[in-house]
Amino acid sequence: MNFFLFAAETNLLQTDITLHHYLLLGAILFVCGIVCMATKRNAIGVLMGVELVLNGATVNFVSFAHFNPTFDIEGQIFALFVIVMAAAEAAIALAIVLNFYNNHFTVDVDAAEELKG
Repeated sequence: MNFFLFAAETNLLQTDITLHHYLLLGAILFVCGIVCMATKRNAIGVLMGVELVLNGATVNFVSFAHFNPTFDIEGQIFALFVIVMAAAEAAIALAIVLNFYNNHFTVDVDAAEELKG
């Protein structure tokens, strides 16, 4: 109970979320995706990193659409396109990974030295 009185007195519960908070969240998602793509040797981990990068970009598009009245609908349309593209990329990439696993019995991306059909 004392915490809520303290928070109400110091105005901690009424802080506004600004564009900078959303941009920071998008940047954190983007960097986590880049680190995941760079460090993972598993193809599924690399795909998860790509999804994090795309989600970071989507957060930025939606936040710019919310805080900038000139990009009201365009940011949301771009975010919708990114989501559709991410779904298509995931379906195609998982099909490639399954085909690679059937041929090489591993999903290690270092084992992909030769990609003959």
